[in-house]
Amino acid sequence: MLKIKTLIAVSLALLFSVSCNGVVKNEKSMGNKGKALVVFFSHAGDNYAVGNIEVGNTKIVADYISEIIGADQFEIVTHKYDGMAYTPLINLAKDEARNGELPPYEGEAPDMSQYDTVFIGGPVWWGTYPQVMFTFFKKHGADLKGKTVIPFTTHEGSGLANCVEDVKEAFAGANVTKGFSIYGHEVRSGKNKVEKWLRGLGY
Repeated sequence: MLKIKTLIAVSLALLFSVSCNGVVKNEKSMGNKGKALVVFFSHAGDNYAVGNIEVGNTKIVADYISEIIGADQFEIVTHKYDGMAYTPLINLAKDEARNGELPPYEGEAPDMSQYDTVFIGGPVWWGTYPQVMFTFFKKHGADLKGKTVIPFTTHEGSGLANCVEDVKEAFAGANVTKGFSIYGHEVRSGKNKVEKWLRGLGY
C-alpha cells in the first residue's frame, strides 16, 4: 500500500510542477492545439449550495481542464475573503462591484506570449466575475492580443451572466469564444460535462 501511495505521489509530481510565482506547469503534451493556460479565481470556505468547502468549485473545474488537455494554471489568489461567511461575503462583493474596486492578488502570471489559448474562469458574483479578476484583466489586457480566450464560470443559477461580454471588453484584441458554465454543486461529479465541452472545442 505504501509503495502504491509513493508511486501516485511521484506521478503527480512529474505531471504538475509549481514555479515560485504560483504558476502550475503541466508536463502533459497539448498535441496540435498549442499551449494552454487556465487563469482562474476560486473561493473555498462558505459557498452557496455546497456549504463550507476546502477546495473551491472553480478550482475543481480548472483542475479538470488541466488534467484533460494538459494546460498550465495560474490561480488568482487573494486572502481578502478568507474565513468570511456567505452573506457578509456577497455583501462585500456587491460593494466592490458597485465601487469598481480592484483588490490586489498574489504572485505574477506567466509570460502570456508562450500560450495559444487562455481559459479564464471564476464564480459569478453579482452578474460577473469577482472584482479581483478585473485586477488581472486590467494588468494583462494587452497581453492576450491574437490569443484564443475561453471564459468559463461556476454558478448557482446565473449561468455565464455578463462574464463573456466583460472578457471581450477587457481583452479587445483576443478571439473570445463562447463560454461554458456549470453549477457549483455539480462540479464534483461533473467531470464528464467538462470533457464534453472540451471535446466540442476540438480537444
